[in-house]
Amino acid sequence: MLDNAALDLIFRNGRTYTKWLDREVPDSLLIQAYDLAKMGPTSMNCQPLRVYYVRSDEAKEKLRPALDEFNVEKSMTAPATAILALDPAFYEHMPRLFSHFDGARDMFAEDPALAEVTAFRSGTLQAAYFMLACRSLGLDCGPMSGFDQTEVDRLFFADTGYKSNFLCNIGYGDPSALHPRGDRFGFDEACAIL
Repeated sequence: MLDNAALDLIFRNGRTYTKWLDREVPDSLLIQAYDLAKMGPTSMNCQPLRVYYVRSDEAKEKLRPALDEFNVEKSMTAPATAILALDPAFYEHMPRLFSHFDGARDMFAEDPALAEVTAFRSGTLQAAYFMLACRSLGLDCGPMSGFDQTEVDRLFFADTGYKSNFLCNIGYGDPSALHPRGDRFGFDEACAIL
């Protein structure tokens, strides 16, 4: 079991950051974050998550016109912005990823609705694992919508067919810019043991 310090780091003290300290995030941490996130469970190990890290000035300027106005500064000043995307054709990799079931690829290929919901559900799960992985490595996250998905897909994924899900700024957050933490539902308000 993780100790309280680890639980504090990943959950209790984790916040959504919008302002960033002027501190570089090494590529090695971005690689580690993905390598941890990929280990989380997905439906039939389908692993539809694709992550594009926007880091260079050129890539940030490419992303800028797709951002809603209120997300520009936080993304331009973040050391990295992860485009957390889905591969709609994830099932093409099922013979490798779920090799003990010969029909896995065809099951999704022949049912586009099943493939779409599976890509979205499992890709979103993986994106959540990714943010927890970032936090476990001492990085802060600023997940966000507030962007033109069609434009991001055109700018970054035209050759791949990937579909953006959401963006996540990554770096070392500036705690002086945080608002007080919002309330959370208690167990009895949100849960039932049946």
